[in-house]
Amino acid sequence: MKTRLILTVAASTLLFGLPAAAPALAQTAAAPAAGSVVVPPLGFQERTLPNGLKVYTSRDTSTSNVTVQVWYRVGSKDDPEDRSGFAHLFEHLMFKATQNFPDETFDRLTEDVGGNNNAFTSDDVTAYHETVPANHLQRLIFAEADRLGSLVVNESVFASERDVVKEEYRQGVLASPYGRLFSLFVPATIYQDHPYRRSTIGSIENLDAATIEDVRRFHATFYRPDNAYLIVAGNFDQAQLDGWIDRYFGPLTNPDRPLPVNNVREPEPTGPREATFYAPNVPLPAVVLAWPGVRYDDPDRAALTVLDGILSTGESSRLYRSLVYDQKIATQTSSSVDASQQAGAVITYAIMAEGETPEAGLASLRAEAARLRDAPVTAAELTEAKNELVAGALRERETVEDRANVLGWSLINTGGAAAADAEIAALQAVTAADIQRVARRYLTDQRSISIRYLNADDQNPVTAQSVDVDAPVKVADLAPVGRVFELLPESQRTPIPAAGPAVDLVTPAVETFTLANGLEVYVARKPGLPLISARLGLAAGSADDGAKTGLSVLTAGLLTQGSSGRSAPEIAAEIEQLGAQLGASSGADFSNVSVNAPANVFPQALSLMADVVRRPDFAAEEVERQRDQSLDGLRVSLSSPGPVASMAAGRLVYGNAAYGAPGGGTPDSLPGLTREDVSAFHASRYRPETARLIFSGDITVAQARALAEQAFGDWRATGPVPAPRANPAGAAVAPRVVVIDQPGAGQAAVYVAMRSIARTDADFFPLTLGNTLLGGSFTSRLNQEIRIKRGLSYGTRSNLGVRQGEGAFVASAQTRNDAAVEVADLILGEVNRLSTSQPTASEMTTRQAIVTGAFGSSLETVDGLGGAVASLALYDLPMSDLAAYVGRVEAITPEQVQAAFAEHLPVANASLVIVGDASKFIDGLRAKYPNVEVLPLTALDLDTAALK
Repeated sequence: MKTRLILTVAASTLLFGLPAAAPALAQTAAAPAAGSVVVPPLGFQERTLPNGLKVYTSRDTSTSNVTVQVWYRVGSKDDPEDRSGFAHLFEHLMFKATQNFPDETFDRLTEDVGGNNNAFTSDDVTAYHETVPANHLQRLIFAEADRLGSLVVNESVFASERDVVKEEYRQGVLASPYGRLFSLFVPATIYQDHPYRRSTIGSIENLDAATIEDVRRFHATFYRPDNAYLIVAGNFDQAQLDGWIDRYFGPLTNPDRPLPVNNVREPEPTGPREATFYAPNVPLPAVVLAWPGVRYDDPDRAALTVLDGILSTGESSRLYRSLVYDQKIATQTSSSVDASQQAGAVITYAIMAEGETPEAGLASLRAEAARLRDAPVTAAELTEAKNELVAGALRERETVEDRANVLGWSLINTGGAAAADAEIAALQAVTAADIQRVARRYLTDQRSISIRYLNADDQNPVTAQSVDVDAPVKVADLAPVGRVFELLPESQRTPIPAAGPAVDLVTPAVETFTLANGLEVYVARKPGLPLISARLGLAAGSADDGAKTGLSVLTAGLLTQGSSGRSAPEIAAEIEQLGAQLGASSGADFSNVSVNAPANVFPQALSLMADVVRRPDFAAEEVERQRDQSLDGLRVSLSSPGPVASMAAGRLVYGNAAYGAPGGGTPDSLPGLTREDVSAFHASRYRPETARLIFSGDITVAQARALAEQAFGDWRATGPVPAPRANPAGAAVAPRVVVIDQPGAGQAAVYVAMRSIARTDADFFPLTLGNTLLGGSFTSRLNQEIRIKRGLSYGTRSNLGVRQGEGAFVASAQTRNDAAVEVADLILGEVNRLSTSQPTASEMTTRQAIVTGAFGSSLETVDGLGGAVASLALYDLPMSDLAAYVGRVEAITPEQVQAAFAEHLPVANASLVIVGDASKFIDGLRAKYPNVEVLPLTALDLDTAALK
């Protein structure tokens, strides 16, 4: 299912300057029927408490975890007038204190025991979800009930979290080049009367207008047992769980008033509409062509969903084939069916290529809509789309958390659980005639909405967000505040229940063998869902690019763009016919090619994976196409503070050494890469004797051996053996302080960076644990200081960045421009604290749980398990480390953490780079660092350590 939220996330790959995902590809001519993959039913039990709380449970003893989710039927459509963003703001407040436990307790109950927690707000729902080791289930049932019944909302928490939401707004909307388009302007233009036209995150003006009384009344109105679904899935005893739910949720009561009426009907369009918007730092024009669609429970949603798959799923899709591949007028294009509870839309968009016009993009989008209206889709397209959707549904059921999510969306949008399972049959029943019918009904020119999104200039100023928008719910409609809760004295609190006996984590055995050509093969069996993953790791990374920066990434990207005479769309069609996923990527040290497919078609998918690895065509036109797309993507990245800071940090850490160059290339290096360069790199670096092949999922060793022999047994390298890699990290360089000035930037990106360690270093585990304490989790020191205490950032993070050679440690945050110096000081101070003092015993215990819990969770999917095995195999580490991982983490001492940070990450070695509007912070920074280097973004040169 694609929603507006998912559209925004998908767009963020290119649009917001994040690293591009490897393209999904391929299938085979002998494609299976759509019904050949069996998607198991969700299998939840249902009951309703006397207070109206609906409870759904599903027991699964194959996992050591349990997920608890509470889905409240309140979303951004319910934000009161002049209070947009309220539901989302309240989502943040729900993680604070209750009368029985203090702020941040939910993090103590989840992250600190090896689990995780999060929440999200959408048009119709606010949902809270936690996954923890199963022995902590009772504690979460107690905590969820307690925050529903006795949440504490005080002035300090309200003010702090409102500031955090403002930073989230600045980061996701203002600092991202296409954030305004998808978060603000698209919904505001599509919906005329419905409150879906308001942004979920709201506006700075409406957030500032909110009062603590408003917030308390909002909670009293919508957070009630009869307006919620409780979902529990995982390893538990059913009778025991039922008793806990009755004990903690049963006594909760509902207000003596109904929920506010909110059921606006969106009018049928009377004619086409157009709008043009302007924003700062838009590197490439964007266009959107949309139409009002249907509600989630409308019978036509199934046909529109299949239509959407034909339009934009994969590189064989109509939009990609037309706009990106054939015409070369767009660098990215996609579509989405936004089917919410009360209304919906069909949305197509394109990010134009350099030099192309919005008019060309809109004309091509209209032409593709007309094709759907004028003629039936082909049988191959129909089969392909169905297979992809059914295989996607299978992947959505891999973990207990996945299955609970699928159920939650069904409950919110239909009021029942049956739709989640019935959807598979509905998709499989769609015909070509159905698709043409819905295209003629909904995708007409008279119903269309055209949007142009362009860079602002002196003649076209930035388009302001509209904040004066009517809404069906008024502040006056909210329930009275009622009882105001405060944290009770500790002696009066109801204690949080103790954890139960632990359920041990079981790591699968990994078996290995080597083919005659030297290819090492690893098999990690995970029976259960009929899914199998294979990944091939190759000793070819950006450290091997030499003077041709970007060559390794370009080579990996071209693998799926033609092999054995098949074109890129033909390869994509083959993979998509199978419902498989095929992709290739390259990092600093290794390249990776992976495939994930339903078990019944996995042999065909693996065969195609082997073909693109061994026999890529590297056609000249494909090299040019991929190079141009990379350049357009780079233009987008260089318009956003975070990616710019990340690329500059590499140069500050490594100077002109191989690791210092941006892996994806630079505006100057990419145009010089040729077909001959790519072919030579592939011939030399893609070799069986230095590669590792990892199978994971529902596959035996015997099956894996047969498949590996068939696909790779006769593989031989065709080029000369490459010379041993010289030290890619180079000699140490002196630390620097650099500002890259981007006038008008919505936020500043603050990065602290220095050399780290190799993955095989003896201090890997102490530094991993220390990094988790520093910035590797929500409860980390950096997040506590910068987000929770001061509200200066939506989130902070740090990463060891380990590699084969010396890695690159980075700690970063995005903040409002005027706070950049304060945030830099806070990051540097916390890095230094780990070098000069030992973590407390409590910090050690909780961080050990976080690290081991994340490790255990990673093994629950076939791709996660394969990734864990690959992380050992590629660094020539023993497979016994998989089973030993938990023990090694638990054996780390505070002394080891401090000593490792003092030796490897002393703050004196750190460089600082800040990208943002320098006029807002440069004076304060220069007072601390008189030698600060200031570079305009327009003069940035990533091909040299000098950056200019």
